[in-house]
Amino acid sequence: SVTLPGAEKGLAFYLKPDFSKLSWEAVYAAMSQAFFSLSLGIGSMTIFGSYLSKKRALTGESVYVIFFGALSALMSGLVIFPACFAFGVDAGAGPGLIFVTLPNVFNSMMGGRLWGTLFFVFLSFASLTTVIAVFEHLIAFAMDEWKWSRKKASYIGIVVMFIASLPCVLGFGPWSGLEILGKGTNILDLEDFIVGFNLLPIGSLIFVLFCTSKYGWGWENFIKEANTGIGPKFPEGLRGYMTYVLPVIIAIIFAVGYYQFFC
Repeated sequence: SVTLPGAEKGLAFYLKPDFSKLSWEAVYAAMSQAFFSLSLGIGSMTIFGSYLSKKRALTGESVYVIFFGALSALMSGLVIFPACFAFGVDAGAGPGLIFVTLPNVFNSMMGGRLWGTLFFVFLSFASLTTVIAVFEHLIAFAMDEWKWSRKKASYIGIVVMFIASLPCVLGFGPWSGLEILGKGTNILDLEDFIVGFNLLPIGSLIFVLFCTSKYGWGWENFIKEANTGIGPKFPEGLRGYMTYVLPVIIAIIFAVGYYQFFC
């Protein structure tokens, strides 16, 4: 992608900072993306953390997750944005870039059919692992609280997920006229609003309060569990930030999201 004619403009657009365009809206968008990328607030990181060995401290593993998540996003940008400028595609076109820009990239390169096929196969696996990450804590909840077997929880969960996904699918067909959130919106926009603007920030706020408040798990229990094992330790000096500052930041993200969406 970076070798295509005109790709240098895409690299400049992607990597050259323009601080004149840095606004609170951009900062908010970046924080919201962090919530979405790491599935914060909906239990995915919590359930995977519970599966880790006691031999490893949680902080080091968390850094690995953040690093490789950021690295994969950076590499994706190096593929997509140079190609956008090379083929004259709007860089703000959203998810459609994957299905418009990248096919053009693969068509213009030697062995493009092979690499294109491999890319979309790997993209399918990435989507599958995302579903697993979201789905696992639901299965674990059913196993722990209702004493279901993993097989029973999985089968019932698949049926529920299939039924719950139908409105989103139908929203691009027979139900496309349902514009619940306003003109030009669809059911996918509604589901994105429910998850991105509500479940993620509210869930994260509950997690933070649970880990820091004496009415929840409490700071002492949290720090003891997080720092068990070898590896970098979570700084105990961040107690004040975690208890008083971070909840306010999350609440601001939640409020700004509603303001930008409805105002």
